[in-house]
Amino acid sequence: MIRVLLADDQALIRAGFRALLSAEDDIEVVAEAADGDQAVTLAAAHHPDVALVDIQMPGVDGIEATRRIAGDPALAAVHVVILTNYGLDEYVYAALRAGAAGFMVKDTEPADLLHGVRVAARGDALLSPAITRRLIGEFVSRPPRGPQAGALAALTNREREVVALAARGLSNDEIAEQMVISLATAKTHVSRAMTKLHARDRAQLVVFAYESGLVTV
Repeated sequence: MIRVLLADDQALIRAGFRALLSAEDDIEVVAEAADGDQAVTLAAAHHPDVALVDIQMPGVDGIEATRRIAGDPALAAVHVVILTNYGLDEYVYAALRAGAAGFMVKDTEPADLLHGVRVAARGDALLSPAITRRLIGEFVSRPPRGPQAGALAALTNREREVVALAARGLSNDEIAEQMVISLATAKTHVSRAMTKLHARDRAQLVVFAYESGLVTV
C-alpha cells in the first residue's frame, strides 16, 4: 500500500486529490496539511511514502517544507512531489535542489497523477525526458557551481556517464542499453554515484549534473 500525505492550502483541491487517490486499491491518503509547517509535522508523524506538496502555501511554503523533510534523516524514505500551477519555473528548480523527487502541474490528467505517485513511491525521479530538456535549456547556461563542479572528481568515468544519461531523462533500462551493460550494472553505477554525491534520490543527480556543468547541451 502506498501511503500519501497531501499538503495544499486549498481544501477543495485536497478533497479532489483525496477522492482520486483513495479510489485506488494500492493508495491510501494518511494525512492532509494546509500549510508547509503542518506538512513537516505530519510527515514526521505518519512517515508516508509520498508527500504531494503545493509549492505555494502560506507561512512555510512548499520549498521550505521540502527542505525540512529531505533534511531529516528519519524521513529519508519520504518522497516529496511538488505540485504547481505554473509548470517549469525557478521555484520548481529550487524545490528540486531542496530535495524534491519531482513535480507535477495541478491540472495533470488523473491517470498521470496516479502514475506519478506510483513512480515516486518506487524512488524514481518524476522527471520526464521532456522536462529534463527544458531544465537543461533553462539552467545549463549558468556557470557551474564550485562545490558541485569539484565533486565530479569523486566519480569514475562510467559514473559520470551514468549521471549524464540520468540527467537527460533516461531510465535505468535505457542507460543499460545506451552503455551496453547489464541492468544490474547500470543500477550499481547509479547507486554508487548517489552515495558519492550524497544525493537523496535520482532527481538530485539531475540537479547535480546541471549545476556541475556535466550536462552542457
